[in-house]
Amino acid sequence: MGNPLDNTEIINILIEEIRETVPELEGQPISASDSMVDLGVNSIERSEVILAAMERLDLKIPMVQLHGPKDIQELADLLLVKSAG
Repeated sequence: MGNPLDNTEIINILIEEIRETVPELEGQPISASDSMVDLGVNSIERSEVILAAMERLDLKIPMVQLHGPKDIQELADLLLVKSAG
């Protein structure tokens, strides 16, 4: 990516990947304050969402460094910090 990432872009990518990975959520509103657990995303799907988002963002971050965020906003913040190196 040529442009620096921004938080909103990362949130939108995460939400798109959640919808792609868990088609049952297609019609459900998803916001940055939602947690994947509360949305019914299991741990395997969560990993798929994060890996797909990192691929789209051209990030290489060990998954172990991405545990802890409580919601999509916190995950986006963490990805943004990690992308800055």
